[in-house]
Amino acid sequence: MFVVKANAHAKKGISRLKLLFVASLALCSTAVASAQAPTPEPVPPPLTADYIIGPGDSLQIFVWRNPELSTSVPVRPDGKISTPLVEDMTAAGKTPAQLAREMESVLAEYVRSPTVNVIVVTAASTMSKVQVFGQVKVPQAVPYRDGLRVLDVMLLTGGVTDFAAPNRAKIVRAAVNGQKGKEEPVRLRDLLEKGDMKQNLLLMPGDILVVPQARF
Repeated sequence: MFVVKANAHAKKGISRLKLLFVASLALCSTAVASAQAPTPEPVPPPLTADYIIGPGDSLQIFVWRNPELSTSVPVRPDGKISTPLVEDMTAAGKTPAQLAREMESVLAEYVRSPTVNVIVVTAASTMSKVQVFGQVKVPQAVPYRDGLRVLDVMLLTGGVTDFAAPNRAKIVRAAVNGQKGKEEPVRLRDLLEKGDMKQNLLLMPGDILVVPQARF
């Protein structure tokens, strides 16, 4: 009788050990799977119709019924693109629809009733930077930091060129959190030559400072 009870207790002990072993294996497998699982990359927000094109973006240009004029192009650091029959057109600071209409105007000299569609294939990561292009000595994207102002980025870009129209400069602010994009004029000549600090505007992530060429 004693032997039977001892065997029963032994069997129960072995069963408990088996359960603990299986549970330990399950926990180890879960830990390994968690360690091996790749961290999902953040998904960028979808582009809206009022997206502002910037340097570094990759564009797909479709010219309807003219495949020889359709192409993929990057937006250069100076904010311009070059496509067949359309050379050195400024793309940065415009929406895809605005760029398409301007390209149609140029192509109308060569093609009958051209229809252009512009698609932003890859958007550069610009929301953590302030882009400065146009008639500045060193066009570039400046890393954003709190308190960044117009004068800060102008010093980094070396100032305006001899062909600039500084008082016609503008800040193009992209649409954020459902708000519409907007443009804000900046009188750079007054800031740089007269010390008008009212023009030393505070910049936001993703802003584009455009310095146009003077009209001759």
